Amino acid sequence: MSSDNRQIRAEYDDSTLTVYQAYPPHIAEPTVERGGFPDWYNRGRMTWIKPSFRWMMYRSGWATKPGQERVLAIRIRRDGFEWALAHAALSHFDPQLHASRDAWRKSLRASPVRVQWDPERDLHLAPLSYRAIQVGLSGPAVTRYVDDWVTAVEDVTDLAHEIHTLVRQGDLAQAARLLPVEHAYPLPPPPAIGARVHAPRLSRVST
Repeated sequence: MSSDNRQIRAEYDDSTLTVYQAYPPHIAEPTVERGGFPDWYNRGRMTWIKPSFRWMMYRSGWATKPGQERVLAIRIRRDGFEWALAHAALSHFDPQLHASRDAWRKSLRASPVRVQWDPERDLHLAPLSYRAIQVGLSGPAVTRYVDDWVTAVEDVTDLAHEIHTLVRQGDLAQAARLLPVEHAYPLPPPPAIGARVHAPRLSRVST
């Protein structure tokens, strides 16, 4: 698969970008209250972060699936996100990147971060022709995320429900106006960061 239909899009500024996660209330509420994850947060499992709001809506069913009733917008440091990409391995074998399946498996064992590309979604949550990134953090990557990268947390569950209501009413124009504004994310040099996750340094795919 060509990197031209893979893009990293996010809401970002000079130093941070927004990723999304969905949790049950007993995790979401203390995380919002303290502006970061509580001390008892489970660091032993893979933690997936998603820069795409619409993909998060697809994954959580507009914040209705059990265990995903609360959607959090989490601001993290850009240098942390870029560290994750620089230490990532693709979650699937790609013959354009890997010399063999054994080489791919070796990269998985050596990397604390997984990258997965899934079809981006429209407001009806139908797949689009290009793909959005998911980043899975484990081991030292989770520690960095929880302890160092998070700068702010906002509960956007009400926004998710409001947009979903507009979609069901057929008011797609107003629903689109409420979406977080996501732009193609410019990966820094060296080019190897983008090549490692099979993404262009600056996406050429339009919405």
